[in-house]
Amino acid sequence: MSVTMRFLAVAAVSSALAPGAAQAHQPQQSQAQQVQQPQQAQPQPPQQAKLSPAERDAKAREYFTDTVLKTHKGRSVRFYSDTMRGKVVLINFMFTGCGDACPLITAKLVQTKKDLGDAFGRDVRFISISIDPANDTPEAMAKFARKLDAEHAEWLFLTGAQAGVENVVKKLGSYTEQVENHSTGIIIGSPQLGRWKKVRPDAPAKVIAEELRQLVAGEIEVRRTAATAASGNARQP
Repeated sequence: MSVTMRFLAVAAVSSALAPGAAQAHQPQQSQAQQVQQPQQAQPQPPQQAKLSPAERDAKAREYFTDTVLKTHKGRSVRFYSDTMRGKVVLINFMFTGCGDACPLITAKLVQTKKDLGDAFGRDVRFISISIDPANDTPEAMAKFARKLDAEHAEWLFLTGAQAGVENVVKKLGSYTEQVENHSTGIIIGSPQLGRWKKVRPDAPAKVIAEELRQLVAGEIEVRRTAATAASGNARQP
């Protein structure tokens, strides 16, 4: 894929995931911003790259939290440990009463899922978070998913108590008090690698799928390198 198709731009955490950076409820024009995993809403410290996988996991859990939410199936889940850990994730924000951007973006993500092929579910999980939990019951979320052909075991539509949802959305830098003005941006990332990007909602499905594949490839390379190092250490006397 050419550089011109990817439209990537480097951005600091504070500008890319901070609440002030939330996009309005209208598609934008540029496509993706590369960011690092936030640490208490501050730029990622240089020593983060030296963390072990276990340390990185603990940091991610500390930041994103294990706030309990509900899936569209009515199952209680811990946000980080049950929905993000062990997968490359795509996160977007929606509400079932939305009549324009949310269905359009969800339809694009359905196409992205198809473009990913076997990688979806095996390596990649989609997480759609309601920003109107007072009205978006699990039943309403399930109906929304069925209507848009977005039902899949690895595509979670999350709702829950207002305070819990707000906490999670704030951590993702996408909180707004007005439901109609919610962020239409898409966040993709790898908790394992500590790599995060914001993707504009007008990015083609194939571009989004390619960005996700690159994150998956990065995780595979990290695991391969770790396995090689472990094998070499085991052979040493």
